[in-house]
Amino acid sequence: LCSGATAIRFALMQEWQWAVLAIFGAAVFDMLDGRAARMLGADSRFGAQLDSLADLVSFGLAPATVIYIWSLSQMNGAGWIAALIFCTCSAIRLARFNVEAARDEGATHTYPYFVGLPTPAAAGIMTLPLLLSFEFGDRLVRNPLFALALIALTSVLMVSRVPTPSIKHTKLNRDGWIAVGLLGAAMVVLGIYAPWATLALGLVIYLATIPFVVHRSHV
Repeated sequence: LCSGATAIRFALMQEWQWAVLAIFGAAVFDMLDGRAARMLGADSRFGAQLDSLADLVSFGLAPATVIYIWSLSQMNGAGWIAALIFCTCSAIRLARFNVEAARDEGATHTYPYFVGLPTPAAAGIMTLPLLLSFEFGDRLVRNPLFALALIALTSVLMVSRVPTPSIKHTKLNRDGWIAVGLLGAAMVVLGIYAPWATLALGLVIYLATIPFVVHRSHV
């Protein structure tokens, strides 16, 4: 929650790299908080609700605010409406996740997929124009039409019933884990030399896996 709110502060200061890092920091905390709670025996229904409230700030409001100030503000009111659409779809996605979790209808080992795009992934995709601008300049990617296209894509995917990858419940054979390990090692090496381009590449790879997941879920 604090990391997401801090991303908004950096956006207001036009410290774009720090704003993006704060959003990715929130994603790291989001991966760790549930595991930490279970290890400490402190997981609870209260914690689950608090987690979703923090997610709405970090992965709904924060990326929408960042992309609005950075790009969509060129469209004035229309740009703000687009940002509101992203926030609204994030809230719908999180509310549906809470209901499905309460009914034990989320991703499992037998069905290792999320229903719709998770909000942390959507937030990451919304930072893609900024990541590209850090590495290659913002001459093209700062165009608000690029941001509008990403909002349309992520918003539709969040509220859809499209299956998306759940790393926690994905089952791979030995060769699959070796391939994942090699890819992860390569991404770490690339990240040292070109961190922004590597994060952008990781997001593109994630998006590219969705059609394969859709196909596999129906096999």
